[in-house]
Amino acid sequence: MRSLILFLFVVAPVLGSAWAQGEDQVKVDAETERIINRGLKYLAKYQAPNGSWQGRNEKERHYPIAMTAYALMAFQAAGHLPGEGEYGREVSLGVQYLLNSVSPEGLIGDKNNGQYMYFHGVSSIALAELYGQTSNPSIRTKLERLVRIIVSSQNEDGGWRYKPTATDADVSVTVLQVVALRAAKNGGLKVPQGTIDDAVNYVRSCYNKAKGGFSYQPGSGPGFARTAAAIYSLQVCGHYDDPLVREGSKYLFDNFGERQRWFTYGNFYAAPAQYMIGGETWRNWYGKIKGVIMSRVHNDGETSLWFENTSVGPTYETAINVMILAMPYQYVPLYQR
Repeated sequence: MRSLILFLFVVAPVLGSAWAQGEDQVKVDAETERIINRGLKYLAKYQAPNGSWQGRNEKERHYPIAMTAYALMAFQAAGHLPGEGEYGREVSLGVQYLLNSVSPEGLIGDKNNGQYMYFHGVSSIALAELYGQTSNPSIRTKLERLVRIIVSSQNEDGGWRYKPTATDADVSVTVLQVVALRAAKNGGLKVPQGTIDDAVNYVRSCYNKAKGGFSYQPGSGPGFARTAAAIYSLQVCGHYDDPLVREGSKYLFDNFGERQRWFTYGNFYAAPAQYMIGGETWRNWYGKIKGVIMSRVHNDGETSLWFENTSVGPTYETAINVMILAMPYQYVPLYQR
């Protein structure tokens, strides 16, 4: 069954799309694979008994739901599903923690933090991707509630903001909601096309024509992470060949900086965005980002981790870096056209 799922969601889309273009695909070399496995071992080592990832510093301990979602995505990117693979038990416990955290109304988030929809979005992505590969009915029941909250909290301009109320919007929160909707739709859940269309219009309104990048909100200045979030949003909404995607991709190459403040966060979106463009664009990007990630890894006994480039902490950074390094495995359906 697992091999059939992987073919339907991973191999078939690549074989049938223009993405491959007859070109050699990016591969994970032996040293990168070793670091991926050591990073997963680090994450597994610090999972809490209740299935969550609480992190190892005060900052991360404020965000157990978000940390759990990021960790689950890292395991999935390397092929570990609930009850399957070396870390099947850890993934199962993490999934159950997220499911237990969904309120009767369908909200999930770290309630003591004002950025509620950020956590709702990233948790919805993790659960939707796992549902797409497992068809677990217990995930679907909660996921449908999560999706209803996302749809109902879209504002009149087509975007989302930190609270589950339809007020203002920004591209940072919007990207998480549209990625979650796309993942849910891939899994067979109903998502209103009008919601997707309005989101596309909002993202386009954040484009800064003068500088070629995207802004946090319409009219403000463009930036690396904002641009990555915007073009990834357009892609998951089905606009792969939008000229703004190409413009945004160029902006990311032109503004790639190893010491930028939002490096890890920005590349959480930039890597899949460049991946979906494919070909030479993806090969160049993966080589560039892999070089930086591998140069920053810290070894701790039998584990590896990252902790120097974000104000959040090592759980967050390790999960995202493992996710990026593992993308050429093509285990994640969301990254396919």
